[in-house]
Amino acid sequence: MSQAIKFDSLWYGFHLASMQGGHYQSIENAAIGVNQQHIVWIGEYAALPAYQAEQKHDLGGGWVTPGLIDCHTHLIFGGNRASEFEQRLNGISYQQIAKAGGGIAASVRDTRAASQQQLADSAKRRLSPLLKDGVTTVEIKSGYGLTSTDEAKMLQVARDLAKDFPVDVQTTCLAAHALPPEFEGRADDYIDYLCEQLLPQIAHLGLADAVDAFCEGIAFSPAQVERYFKVAQSLGLPVKLHAEQLSALGGSSLAARYQALSADHLEYLTEQDVAAMAQSGTVAVLLPGAFFCLKESQKPPIALLRQYGVPMAIASDANPGTSPVLSLRLMMNMACTLFGLTPEEALAGTTIHAAKALGLAKTHGQLSLGKIADFVCWDIDSPGELSYWLGGDLLKARVKAGELTDV
Repeated sequence: MSQAIKFDSLWYGFHLASMQGGHYQSIENAAIGVNQQHIVWIGEYAALPAYQAEQKHDLGGGWVTPGLIDCHTHLIFGGNRASEFEQRLNGISYQQIAKAGGGIAASVRDTRAASQQQLADSAKRRLSPLLKDGVTTVEIKSGYGLTSTDEAKMLQVARDLAKDFPVDVQTTCLAAHALPPEFEGRADDYIDYLCEQLLPQIAHLGLADAVDAFCEGIAFSPAQVERYFKVAQSLGLPVKLHAEQLSALGGSSLAARYQALSADHLEYLTEQDVAAMAQSGTVAVLLPGAFFCLKESQKPPIALLRQYGVPMAIASDANPGTSPVLSLRLMMNMACTLFGLTPEEALAGTTIHAAKALGLAKTHGQLSLGKIADFVCWDIDSPGELSYWLGGDLLKARVKAGELTDV
């Protein structure tokens, strides 16, 4: 007789969408066995072999999915930019606001003026709704400090959030986000500063898991970004890029040349860019919140991304100016209704593909043997409902690393 499998915990009483291969891969009347925070058994409850479990949890119906992953946020900042929201509704463009000293520059002023504690307190208020929406992993960018001290301050706050909440936090240094006022008219000098001082310091402190930049006419050119990327990679940091949001500059092709984890926004993506991303394995991160809030009309080329097999992730882009979004499920709906994704693609975009966009594909994003036991039980009758409902409290249970958590 074979020896009984030992579980720290056994979870049952639900249907399951594993998202293996980017598809629901549904299992009815499923069970998950967890040991040392990892999934060690998954399948139909009726097929369970002999086992011993320290804890058993009957979730009482509903559907279990992998914990959602928000792979692009700017959760840490001082102040807010509600006044700019009103300006845009009165016909002033994002570019006009930025050139007048608003936009990212306004958040830079407020963030520099805020203490680390003030930044932490406000970030906690924004993170909490995401966790209640089923998020178990979140990426948080810097980019509103733009000095070594202030970028480090932001990244430290992001690191500390994982100590206070049941969530994995991936940090990204976005120092090449905008030109700070002290470098006005000297973009190349600022890139020199980032390459020679800021990035080496951030890497030495171990505060960043990746490096990002904003490649756009109102930010940095592809040539400037490339200099920044070379230094990041020399320091052992993977890269990501805000690309093709407002114009076609070939930033996503540049990102692909540097094997970027992701290129994000992508409204002006060309077929050449898509082909480059497909070859490099770079994930396309779609940000429908910014598209919606900026009242854009140019949509990402979803059909091309499908044709070339580029994985499509979806994120909140939570930020004070262009995407004040605190619901990843709402972004799933908008990805369907505005961009034409299917509900299955939307769930893949916030699980398996979002994990790849953060370099976490080996451990997160799907329910399979060996993966971290991050999963959510929803009070729904089918997984497509996660993209169907606008709002509402659908969360029944949230499990982080095999432990039932409160949020």
